[in-house]
This record gives sequence, C-alpha cells and structure tokens, in this order.
Amino acid sequence: MATLPPFAPFPEAPWRDHIVPEEWEACLSNWITLAEAHLSLSDDQFVLSSVKDESLLSFLSSFMREAASDGVAVLGTSKSARVLFRQCFVLVSKCLQMPSPPHSLLQWEFLSDFCRVYSKRRTSSLINGVFHKPQLTTSLNALKKWLILTLDSGLKGDLKTLEARLKRLNHLVHTSPDVATFFMAGSDFIDGLINCFKIMNPPLRKAIVTTAYLCLIGLTEGDPPNFSMLTDQLYSLKGAAESHKAGPLNVNDSMVAELVTVTPILKQVQRRLEESGSSTTRWRSVITTLEGFKKPGGTVRPKRPIKRKIDKGKGIMTEDDDVPGEMRMHRMSQISQIQDLFSDLGSGFISKLLDEYRDDTEQVVAHLLEDDLPPHLAAADRAEELSPERSRRKSRDIAPRPTPPQVPVRHNVFDDDEFDKLAVDLSNVHFGKRNPDKSADDILNDRSSAPNRAAILSALSAFDADDDERDDTYDAADAGLVVNDGTAEDADDKRKDANEEVLFRAYQSDPKAFDRDAATRRGNTRTKLKQQTGMTDETIEGWAVMLARTPHQMRQLEMKYSAFGGEQPILASTAWRASPADSAAEDSEADGGSGTNTPQGGPRGRGRGGRGGRGGGRGGGGGGRGGRGGNVAGPSGEKDTESARRRKEANKGSRANHNRRDQRARKMARGGFPG
Repeated sequence: MATLPPFAPFPEAPWRDHIVPEEWEACLSNWITLAEAHLSLSDDQFVLSSVKDESLLSFLSSFMREAASDGVAVLGTSKSARVLFRQCFVLVSKCLQMPSPPHSLLQWEFLSDFCRVYSKRRTSSLINGVFHKPQLTTSLNALKKWLILTLDSGLKGDLKTLEARLKRLNHLVHTSPDVATFFMAGSDFIDGLINCFKIMNPPLRKAIVTTAYLCLIGLTEGDPPNFSMLTDQLYSLKGAAESHKAGPLNVNDSMVAELVTVTPILKQVQRRLEESGSSTTRWRSVITTLEGFKKPGGTVRPKRPIKRKIDKGKGIMTEDDDVPGEMRMHRMSQISQIQDLFSDLGSGFISKLLDEYRDDTEQVVAHLLEDDLPPHLAAADRAEELSPERSRRKSRDIAPRPTPPQVPVRHNVFDDDEFDKLAVDLSNVHFGKRNPDKSADDILNDRSSAPNRAAILSALSAFDADDDERDDTYDAADAGLVVNDGTAEDADDKRKDANEEVLFRAYQSDPKAFDRDAATRRGNTRTKLKQQTGMTDETIEGWAVMLARTPHQMRQLEMKYSAFGGEQPILASTAWRASPADSAAEDSEADGGSGTNTPQGGPRGRGRGGRGGRGGGRGGGGGGRGGRGGNVAGPSGEKDTESARRRKEANKGSRANHNRRDQRARKMARGGFPG
C-alpha cells in the first residue's frame, strides 16, 4: 500500500489571522482529501497506517485544542468546514474504537477538548468505552493528585492554572459518569474544593461550584447510579457546612451554601432518587438539612413585567412583521447562570430553551444534563448568539421622498498636503515610536545628533544675563554674605578649583591674554594656561567672557583668592568692658586714639550710645560728640540712658534693609505687581 501524505497541523490563532480566504479553502480541501483517504482504508490497514501516523494524531490534537478554545467557528461557515468537522469526529471515534488506541488520544486534555467540541450524546459512549484503558487511568490519577495538592495549598498554589484545569475538566466530567465517580471516590477531592472556596477569587469559585455540581450529578447518571457514594458525599457537605457555620466566618460564604443556592443539585438528586425507587429516610434527612443552608433570596425569581404596547406614531406595522421586545435584565441573568455551567452554549440558543420551558432555569439545566431536548431544539445551532439587530418597521406609506441634501465637506489646513495627495515618503511614516526597540538609555547614549562643546560655549557667550528679570534681592553679592547650612553641597563648593585659581591669577595679571584672536591663541601665555588647566582656547575665552559679564563673580574670586593667608600674630580681644568711673569718656578717648584709657575700648569705640558714642576721634581728646555717651540698657530715669534711647530710635532710619526696599521699588517701576 502506498504511503499517504502527512497532515499539516491545525494552525494557531496568530497564524490563522495571516491566511487569506482562498488559501484557507485550499487547506480545508487538502485536509478533507486526506481524511477521506484514511477513512477509506480497511480496519487492518487503518491500524497499520493511520493509528501510527504521527501527523494525523498531531492534526487531531491541534484541531480539538483550537476548536475548544475559540469555538467551532475557527473552521469558517463554508460547506468544506462542515465536512471537515464531521470527518474529524469520525477519525477520532474510529481511533478510540481500536483495540489499542493511540496514547496521545487517551490523555484527559484531548478527551476534554473532544467533549467540548462535540455534544454529549455523540461522545458519551466513546469516553465510557476507553475509560478503563491504562493510559487514561494514569492520566486521570496524575491530574487528581495535582488538583488535591493545589486545592489544599490555598493561596500558595498556582490558582490561575487550577482554574483553567477545572474548567477544562468539567467538560469531561459532564460527559462521562465514570469520570465523575473516579473523582468522587474518597473525600480528598471534595474536601479540597471546600477548602479552596475560602479564597476570594470569583472566577475560581465559579469553577469550583461547577465541578462539584457536575461530579455529584454524575453519580446519578451511571449505569447503575451510585446512590451510596452520593449519600456519603452529601453527608460530607452537611458536615462541612455545619463546621463553617460554627466558625467565625460568614455562614453564607461557604461552598455548600453557594452550591445549594445557585444550582438545582438538591431538586435533581431528590427527583432521581425518587425515580429509582430508593425510598430511604437517610437521604431525605440530609437533603432537608442542606436546604436550610440556602442563601436568603437566592432562588427568588424576579417578577415578569407586563409588556404594554405603546403607540409612538411611527407608522403602521404590517402583519408579517415580528419586532422583538427589549431584552429584560432577569433574562440576561438567567442566560449567564446557565452559561456558567455550559460555557459552549450560545445566548440565542439558551434564550430559546428559556422560552420553551417558561423561564424555568432548573428545568433547562435538567434537560441539558439529560440531553433530552425537543427535536426542534436538539437540531438547532447550540452556538447561536442573540442578534442585536431589530427588524425594521414597515410602513404602508411608500410615497417617494426627495433626496436629502448632501452633507457639506469640511476643509482644514491639511488639505492638499503630502499625506492628502499620498505623496509622502514612506520612510518618514511610522506608527507609534520611530525606534520602538531603543530604550531611553540608548537614545541618551547616542551622541550623533548632540551639539558639540564649542557650540554650547558659543551659545553661552551670546547669553545676556541682564535680560533676565529675576528678583536678585537675596543674591549673595547684594546681601554681602553667604549662608552656610552645613550640607554636603556646601562642603563641595568650598573645595578649591586649581584651574579657576590659575585662570583668575592670569586674568588679574593680564586680561588681554584672554582675547579671542589668533595672535593671542599662539602666544606663550595662552600656551602656558592650556598646559596648566588642560582646557581648550574656546573654554578659556568663554570663562573670561562670563567673568566680565558677572561683576559679582569677580568680587567673589577676589575674596576667595586674596593675598591674605590667614596669618595673625596677635589676636586682640573684642569684648567691651565698661569703665567703673566713666564708660562714655573711656570709649570716646579710645575711639579718638587719645587719652590714657585701657585698650579694651579701642576696637569697639565705634559702637553706639554707651559704647563710646561716635565723637571720640572727631571731638579731640574725648570731647566733641563723645559727651553724648550713654547706654540704652542703663538705669531708667538717668539722663544719659534716656538720651541714648532717643538717639537709637531716631537713628534707626539710617540703617535697616534699604537694599530690599530699593530693589522692590525698582521692580515696581518695571511693571511688577505687589504680593
């Protein structure tokens, strides 16, 4: 027998988006041809060729995974898509019915995707037929151990992967009662679900409730039903609910309360137990107890509003018109509840089920689980969505109407530009950043477009500091002092810059050495400066230009690099000491340089009032204005003390902060505003 060509894997979503419709139809035709060739083989040839064909198994696995993830719409709506959809089911069913099915098709992931893509009626018998295969049992055992361990870990486990696997497993549990019985064996799995429900994660909680519901219902669908295990699990739920109620947490915030409230588990179990004829009081009591854990108001059905016809005067409707009414909020709530359990069903199909069963959510869920739908609903499209379109109202008035005026065309400044004429260079057009791969560090390190040092210095030389109308009231040059706050920056400012001192000394000795001509640049003085400082001609000349334009900087440099070296052989005391006999006369004589008083008053002889007055030197020999001595802190009532105090108040106007006042007056004259 000739070897068949290999299958190409089903492409993932990013690849499918780049395939044009003509190429996609060609892919569908090739897959259909290969599938028909494999299905035309006899059973022996199929076992020897198809079952061992890795390309066929890879195609089936990738197709089921993508169809389960994105829906069967990934194939399209053409006739070829429907044919391939049927042939894939036939290929999988034929492989699973072989005595030794392929190992890759007996993994729980593939079977879950298979059950999600195809209905329960078509897949249930196939899953039950391969349930006892060793490969599937091993896969389910590994999954159950991982789920129990992760559920018991709580917040320390991988909650995102846990939620995804529970949702994927639910399709397999819904299809096969044997799988539900496998997971319900023992109490570890159900206890893990109850324990993990305490985590405040709404999507994970929905997945946990759905898994618990499907596993419990699956115990009633087996052949025969496993009512004994079901009763034991119901008692486990009862014990867990009572323990939660006795604890410090909210009684309604448990998995049992959520399960019996949002799902019809109790009614379904009670109905199926009654149909089986097992009339025991054991299960009746546990069901009655679990009904007491229902949340208040959780199962109250909203009142159906009465739809009233309102004549809006918009024309007469014809008899064949069918205008759907506005979707009610409670109907959307019912649809979302059913989709939490059956995520593969479309909203339009669920709406038809609710219309069929008179908005009874429990009956809809029960018939879906039993796969017992009327023929017209069983053959309907289960992925149908609600259409937002409304049928248009038809009117009997068909008289022609004049054509409405054309909408005026708006013009703007970009008309007839390069983009408008489609003449722009495409190399200059980009979406978002021009270089999205470059980071901020890469852009800053790229010095290709950065200005050179000479251009920066040239721009600085053209800068006029007098153009800036800033307030220089508190500048150090005007205040005459610099405040040292003791920070690290101030300590760095005090460090002597050797280059600055060399430049300043050279500038003091010969300012022409900083001229900006060729002869000066070639001179010995300039050459020596460049060797000592390591600067270029532009830097040296720029420093001189900035120094000439900032006089206060010249004064600062003079103070900083003055000839005084700090040597002082004699340190005279500057403390003032009052004379016991006549402090005023002593200070006056000390100030004038005559007399025989001690030298303590000499340095302070120019003080105010009682510290010697001002007339010591001017009056001669302590005369003159020195006679107006006195101390403002002297005894009250004395003539000298009162005179000193009056002179202090009268002479305040000669000092104070006139610089600040003058600066404010200058600013106001330039048009500034107070405040």
